[in-house]
Amino acid sequence: MAAALSESAPVGNARMKAKDISIPIPALATERRLAQRLREHLEEKQLLDRRYQLQQVPGGCVALPVLEEKLSQLCLPPEMPCELVWIQDPVPSRASRRRAPAQKLREELRQLLDGSWSEELEQDVPHAWQRHGDLVLLSEDSFRAAPWESLGPVLWETVASVLGARRIARRGRVLPDGMRTPSVTLLLGQDGWVEHVDNGIRYTFDVTKCMFSPGNITEKLRVASLPCSGEVLVDLYAGIGYFTLPFLVHAGAAFVHACEWNVHAVEALRRALALNGVQDRCHIHHGDSRQLELRDMADRVNLGLIPSSEEGWPVACRVLKKDTGGVLHIHHNVETPPAPTPVLPAEWGSPEAQHPMEDTGNKTVGARIRPEWQRWAETTATRIQGLLVELHGRPWHTRVLHIEAVKSYAPHVHHLVLDLECRPALPT
Repeated sequence: MAAALSESAPVGNARMKAKDISIPIPALATERRLAQRLREHLEEKQLLDRRYQLQQVPGGCVALPVLEEKLSQLCLPPEMPCELVWIQDPVPSRASRRRAPAQKLREELRQLLDGSWSEELEQDVPHAWQRHGDLVLLSEDSFRAAPWESLGPVLWETVASVLGARRIARRGRVLPDGMRTPSVTLLLGQDGWVEHVDNGIRYTFDVTKCMFSPGNITEKLRVASLPCSGEVLVDLYAGIGYFTLPFLVHAGAAFVHACEWNVHAVEALRRALALNGVQDRCHIHHGDSRQLELRDMADRVNLGLIPSSEEGWPVACRVLKKDTGGVLHIHHNVETPPAPTPVLPAEWGSPEAQHPMEDTGNKTVGARIRPEWQRWAETTATRIQGLLVELHGRPWHTRVLHIEAVKSYAPHVHHLVLDLECRPALPT
């Protein structure tokens, strides 16, 4: 776990000035890869302090602010080990900083409607939104009430002016077309192409044609840190380049074969490769990845499709180098029954408990893998081994290297990634 943090030296922010005086706030520190799951749990239990941002703390961990008045109510599943720390100068959250423009937006709209304001309209104005450059993407349940229609184009011009945007769009439901095409309406502006910078990588896409999934950020960061120098990879479900680009830009892959059947995602990926200057190290295969004709050339294969990438397993086995094998990154949604929830000791909420446990040098945070996850990983390893033996007609070995929990879905479903090493057996 992280190095010990004492009450006399709370976690600080480098931007704090010496003359500033602030009151420490409590936070739970956990490993970065567990932060999303811990955040979802705290949100569900209404314990997360949304006024402040998550902050990095010594030891490479992330601290999630919690409501001090509810410290004694903290109940955490055993797979979410963490420590209590105190942040000296917390950074206001994005939502907190947005309160001012959100309030200003309401005031401007009240004036436009000239006194016909109602509780229905109050609830219909968004409190938060996504921003991609000069385009603001509103939630699908915003501005749905009938009175807004009377304002015509001036409504969207006002929204854009207040929010500092030039284009306004509104999300709809994802279309059931097998490509997760978003139903997005462009309300102001003529072009839906945007650019999004994530971990130093420039993604570009048309918001009316493609989705951007911020929930995969932990896996994109992990992929970016993998030792792929000199390797040839196959990304069977490339999309707009969620994993293709980190493999190329940060992980040092020599070459990536990116497979994608959505023509709009293909165009987005092609543009993003050029934006990041890696177009010469990637070939896009437009079409159904199950029909991919490549074989015996990959050191690593990414199967980033949920709820299951199972249909791509035979292809992944076929493209792995037959003499040396490689590593498969297999995405899957796994159902996980709820685990017993132990109650934290009451002293967690007391002043005496403000000193986290001493660092023993043992990495305990996130060490627990749920039995259901392990069983799925082992079953998958056995099935992949069978596919490889059938394909090559000789023994192969598979080994579970790592199980990564990306995020959870309700109820009790987790998006997992299995890193599976696959090697041909040495001749005896």
